[in-house]
Amino acid sequence: MENLDLLNYDLQLSPTSQTFLSETAKWGKFIAIIGFIGCGFIIIIAFFIPSIYSSLSTLQGVPSQLASGSTIGITIGYILISALLFFPCLFLYRFSTKMKVALKTVSQENFDASFKNLKSMFKFYGIFTIVMLSIYALVFIFAMLALAMR
Repeated sequence: MENLDLLNYDLQLSPTSQTFLSETAKWGKFIAIIGFIGCGFIIIIAFFIPSIYSSLSTLQGVPSQLASGSTIGITIGYILISALLFFPCLFLYRFSTKMKVALKTVSQENFDASFKNLKSMFKFYGIFTIVMLSIYALVFIFAMLALAMR
């Protein structure tokens, strides 16, 4: 099969591809909005964690200084998780809105910008996956070292 150089040929979208992209944009917008709502819930939970944790710690007899110190860390952790989840949702939302505009107005600029945001979302998830796999590998190595020293 001959390889085509798409930069030297006009790549055109068929009506079927346009329908697929339109449907993808609709679902992407839905998923992004649900993600934004989830980030909001995580932030709300982050600020209620201290009161929940302190009430549970008084029932179990944990010193109040220890309880307050750990709740600050938990709150910051939840806010960081929410911030991490926000960015891929933002990229997906931008992809969806720009793709819808591009398909309606036949705008190459919006079409390119939508794919730029889709690339950014996948790049974010790729980097995040590499970081998480690295952390898992380090935890595994340290766990094996701890078992070997035991």
